[in-house]
Amino acid sequence: MTPGPDPTRLDPALARRVWIENLAPAVDGGLYPIKRVVGESVTVSADILVDGHEAVAGVLRFRPASQADWSELPLGPLGNDAWQGIFPITTLEPYHYAVAAWIDRFASWCQVLVKKHQAGQEVASELLEGAALVQAAAARGADQDALWLASVAARLAAPTPVDERVCLALAPELAALMGRYPDRSRETTTPTLLVSVERPRARTGAWYEMFPRSATTDPARSGSFRDAATRLPAIAALGFDVLYLPPIHPIGKSHRKGRNNSPQAAAGDPGSPWAIGTAEGGHDAVHPELGTIEDFTAFRRQAEAHGLEIALDLAFQCSPDHPYVAEHPEWFRHRPDGTIRYAENPPKQYQDIFPLDFEGPAWEALWQELLRVTLFWVGHGVRIFRVDNPHTKPLRFWAWLIHEVRTRHPDVVFLAEAFTRPKLMYALAKVGFSQSYTYFTWRNTKTEIIAYLRELTSSPVREFFRPNLFANTPDILPEYLQYSGRPGFVVRLVLAATLGASYGIYSGFELCEGQGLPGTEDYLDSEKYQLRPRDWQRPDGIQEFVARINAIRRGNPALATNDSLTFHAVDNEHLIAYSKHTPDLENIILVVANLDPHHAHDGWLELPIAALGIGPAEVFQAHDLIGEGRYLWQGAKSYVRLDPAASPAQIFRLRRRVRTEQDFEYFM
Repeated sequence: MTPGPDPTRLDPALARRVWIENLAPAVDGGLYPIKRVVGESVTVSADILVDGHEAVAGVLRFRPASQADWSELPLGPLGNDAWQGIFPITTLEPYHYAVAAWIDRFASWCQVLVKKHQAGQEVASELLEGAALVQAAAARGADQDALWLASVAARLAAPTPVDERVCLALAPELAALMGRYPDRSRETTTPTLLVSVERPRARTGAWYEMFPRSATTDPARSGSFRDAATRLPAIAALGFDVLYLPPIHPIGKSHRKGRNNSPQAAAGDPGSPWAIGTAEGGHDAVHPELGTIEDFTAFRRQAEAHGLEIALDLAFQCSPDHPYVAEHPEWFRHRPDGTIRYAENPPKQYQDIFPLDFEGPAWEALWQELLRVTLFWVGHGVRIFRVDNPHTKPLRFWAWLIHEVRTRHPDVVFLAEAFTRPKLMYALAKVGFSQSYTYFTWRNTKTEIIAYLRELTSSPVREFFRPNLFANTPDILPEYLQYSGRPGFVVRLVLAATLGASYGIYSGFELCEGQGLPGTEDYLDSEKYQLRPRDWQRPDGIQEFVARINAIRRGNPALATNDSLTFHAVDNEHLIAYSKHTPDLENIILVVANLDPHHAHDGWLELPIAALGIGPAEVFQAHDLIGEGRYLWQGAKSYVRLDPAASPAQIFRLRRRVRTEQDFEYFM
């Protein structure tokens, strides 16, 4: 019989006197990983406490998942028992981190020695205690360090003048070496936390959405990938990084939707790309009118040659004609009468779409099949997926699928198209989605924008949720764009592209397409249900402005992150002002926008110039990156006026005056 625990023996860990709390960053106490991209760093803080007045020391421990050994960096004090350390992310793999701390007995001894010696008290006994501490460190030391420490220990214990031994005890050289070999036998270590690491595209990018089938001059003939390739130079010239394609698979014919979401399709109506699957194939097939899988590969390679990365829509749903319906009826939810339940969002009905049953009796086979489909497209060079309506599928499914994909291909990025409840959007981010659509599309007033962007970039949400600020989508033509004209498109572009490190527009935005179905946010003659050939040479477009904004994004690293986003006071509710800057303040971007697309507004802007490294009387330059004007500002307050008829927004780069050794001044 195995004896039980000895009630007279306590766990030795209970004797560890150092207490660590408030370890940050941590998502839900470490239940989910924080997020970073390669090239970023993680700033870790914790409160380290000990009873009494003894000194503590600590280290930040970190390691990539591929390494067994920990690296350590010393923690620095922030005051009030708070400590901090920073470690870099250099490889595309998960990272682990923790904090370890212990009582620094040598530093504690030095504190007591100084106080007693300065008070004129006898310290002979204290010097013997110090000699013992140094001798113990010598036993932990290596080679010459051990010999030197042993000699110091002997000198501290020797009957030499006290002042000489005190001076020796407090020498910086001894403190440095004692810090190298601390007594960590009773250190306290926090639980290990995780960093999910992705490539930089997961954080930063300009997205452009297009329907390849609309790359045609004939509204009765679908465009192909070869036709769509002729649009690549123009899209690349606009300065975008990612080209997102709606589903490219065969489109079902049963219950096909007609123009403007009509429940009855007319002859020749192409149907919605999201009604996936026919006898010609399903999620791993290409619509014959677009071409073949080889044509897709050629299109992807041409896009990459123009600096555009393809993002593919991942829509896990089926038309009634999808091969899954006949081959795997167990993957669908059936009504009592035996028919398959189609998708609904009452009162809306989607008779052309069957949702999959992710919790049915055959769920395991279904999940494995959807993983296979995802990896199929990864195998054909797709490394970005825009996932349609992920909030209508189980969170555990996404956690599993994303983990399985990234275990094999850590460079794959997932964007969640989840316009749903905030906590569910955040949960999708926690389980693995790289980015998410946001409510920015409906945030129009100054108060709304500031409150929402602060939530996304200045609260704990920033550690796991990366916003992608789409200005419009094929599903959403915001009311603001329907009635604001060209100035509205300009200002929403500027806001999306500068508030967010990632943003996107749907094709036609650059032509200021704003005609909606009355009383809705749907486009009139929506491209979801018909071909939309466009005249890309229209003189009323804003293509040049879009290209300018994307060039500004690429040329200013401050806009590549959301970490430093700060809003500034302007004494006019129609004017919004905010800035971003790099950590070294070498790149400072200030944006001022007029949210009223119909009237000019002016006001006084107040900047926190001290926080931007600018002196109270210092003259600095505000370089207008849109109009190329250069203005000299001084002090915290500056006057601004924006007329939407000319430009509803300005983007400034703030430059400080620099004097060279040759007494030459310039702004940098």
